[in-house]
Amino acid sequence: MPLALLARAALSSTSSSIAMATTRSSSRVLRASRAELNPGAKEVKRESSVSFDLTKTEVVASMRSKNVKRVLEVTGENIKKEVDIVPDIEDFRYGKASPSLVRLEKKVRVSSAIKVGSPENWEAILKGIKNMRLSGEAPVDTKGCEKAGSLLPPKERRFAVLISTMMSSQTKDEVTHAAVERLSEKGLLDPDAIVRTDEATLANLIKPVGFYQRKAKFIKEASKICLERFGGDIPDSLNELLALKGVGPKMAHLVMSIAWKNTQGICVDTHVHRISNRLGWVFREGTKQRTTTPEQTRMSLEKWLPKDEWEPINPLLVGFGQTICTPLRPKCDMCGINNICPSAFKESSSPNPKQKKMRSS
Repeated sequence: MPLALLARAALSSTSSSIAMATTRSSSRVLRASRAELNPGAKEVKRESSVSFDLTKTEVVASMRSKNVKRVLEVTGENIKKEVDIVPDIEDFRYGKASPSLVRLEKKVRVSSAIKVGSPENWEAILKGIKNMRLSGEAPVDTKGCEKAGSLLPPKERRFAVLISTMMSSQTKDEVTHAAVERLSEKGLLDPDAIVRTDEATLANLIKPVGFYQRKAKFIKEASKICLERFGGDIPDSLNELLALKGVGPKMAHLVMSIAWKNTQGICVDTHVHRISNRLGWVFREGTKQRTTTPEQTRMSLEKWLPKDEWEPINPLLVGFGQTICTPLRPKCDMCGINNICPSAFKESSSPNPKQKKMRSS
């Protein structure tokens, strides 16, 4: 090869090497400058699902969660980046961009539980209700499930409490109490005696308790289990009580509190459920909406109500609901807490037929 051509090839090779070295050096300088600008930043591999549209400043992000689409906008730099992930806010690390200029926009709702604190004025409200209930004139005070078999020995009383509680669902205290008295007169507050009694006779004795025929069947089944598995006594745990047909969470918690003096949860019936919502004491988990079931109310109450109030809260609110905070036409004008109750005077009584007719004419 001519000498001139060899010299020209050598010169070209040298120029290429210099250019590559310069490029690598520039790359190292660029990475170093980024690290100096943001020491907390980490370089990450770009996923195929991530698209970048960068004009002036490159934003480096460390991303972990991958379930929802978010848009990161940096104002003033005209930078938009769409990422098919849900990073926590602390997972983003920005260079020179000021945190005040960053807005994180969620494209879908992310479910998260709202931490529940004590409701406003709850202590004053509770004290006011207790003052109104000092008279003890509500039906629950003399004829509630707590009074069933009160003169019987402990074992027999526990069984009476279970039977009374099983009959109390969707039934007024006066009706349940009268049914317990009839069973007592016939010597049927005893599991062995109930098992030996035919279902039709039992149903007629507890009538007009709500769903008396179905409850008679459940009572016979429960009595048989008490005899066979518990020596004539009743179960002493929530799970075993709930295993009995016709016994729900409200009943199980009530029986545990009254019969066994072992309060493991709040007994929530229709009165406690209604009044707790009127007072703004309970919300569905993760929302600010009213609870729709007694079980939701129980779980919400137990998150903040002191445990020493769990047992007395049921008869307290039941009696309050029977006398003042009634289901229909609550007597707000007679209520001692109408100045702090969020629902006071909001549920007005329905107009009578004559008033309706006058309004329509």
